[in-house]
Amino acid sequence: MLLQYSFIIPVFNRPDEIQELLQSFETLEGDMSYEIVIVEDGSTQTSRDVVETFTKKLNISYFFKENSGPGDSRNFGMKHAKGNYFIILDSDCILSKQYLIEVEKSLKIDFVDCFGGPDAAHDSFSNLQKAINFSMTSVVTTGGIRGHKKSINKFQPRSFNMGLSKKAFEDSKGFGRIHPGEDPDLSIRLWNLGYKTKLVPEAFVYHKRRVSWKGFYKQVFKFGMVRPILNTWFPSTKKATYWFPTLFSLGLITAILLFAFGFKWLLIGYGLYFVIAFILALFVAKSVIVSILVMPAILIQFFGYGYGFLKSTFAVSILNKNPETHFPNLFFKLK
Repeated sequence: MLLQYSFIIPVFNRPDEIQELLQSFETLEGDMSYEIVIVEDGSTQTSRDVVETFTKKLNISYFFKENSGPGDSRNFGMKHAKGNYFIILDSDCILSKQYLIEVEKSLKIDFVDCFGGPDAAHDSFSNLQKAINFSMTSVVTTGGIRGHKKSINKFQPRSFNMGLSKKAFEDSKGFGRIHPGEDPDLSIRLWNLGYKTKLVPEAFVYHKRRVSWKGFYKQVFKFGMVRPILNTWFPSTKKATYWFPTLFSLGLITAILLFAFGFKWLLIGYGLYFVIAFILALFVAKSVIVSILVMPAILIQFFGYGYGFLKSTFAVSILNKNPETHFPNLFFKLK
């Protein structure tokens, strides 16, 4: 089957990010044809003017719709796309030059209807962005599950860098209403339909992520909130490892309290963990400043996710609350 690619990019009030992303399309290598579908999700600061500056160089379709969230905007884009294989990107990504070549090569060798790629920190990123990127992708924090392991049992692609065939989209109906968490929700539903997913390690993007500590905390807190909801929807996907950030955070609090009473070994153990994380960050980022910033990034990630996971677990699994009515901010109304 000849693959015809359509890049699907939802955007909300981020014209500067769209400019950087489209500039990276201009440097893509390879002779594969593709289109770019940009879906403006009810923005008050639109990207229309930015997009128009690239229309003579790139094959772009631009749509404006009422705000209904990124998942529904991706579905909208895929419904209006002309290709038979969709590549979904977040607006805060920048493509590597070899991106499409690596995707094409991987799908020709081992075709799947859904793939995911990892992310990396670009040299132009701020020290804070590099620190957050390390915290979100390192083996000492997430275990590499976000895209740095070559063999992962049933890899769950993330929607900042995700491929989906037109057939899989039509059969699954695309993304659901939950956000965040719409990408693992889609992956699990695809597995239940008999589709396979995989990681394409070489098809990476530069992902800016959040640019403030507050924004990062809100993001990981919501990540923690949605996981227990997904566990109730798909009980077979439950894993003990999802409890790790919660247990890590409670353990650190316990270690500090015990230290006050003269028991120091648990806190020393945590200290050794952060020393290892610092050394690894120094090796990866080659920056002392970034390595120092990694320390609060890890704490924010674990405490934010861990608290969100614990709060949602208590509400959904113990109190049997309805997720959509109890946590309405985690759900969009689809148009």
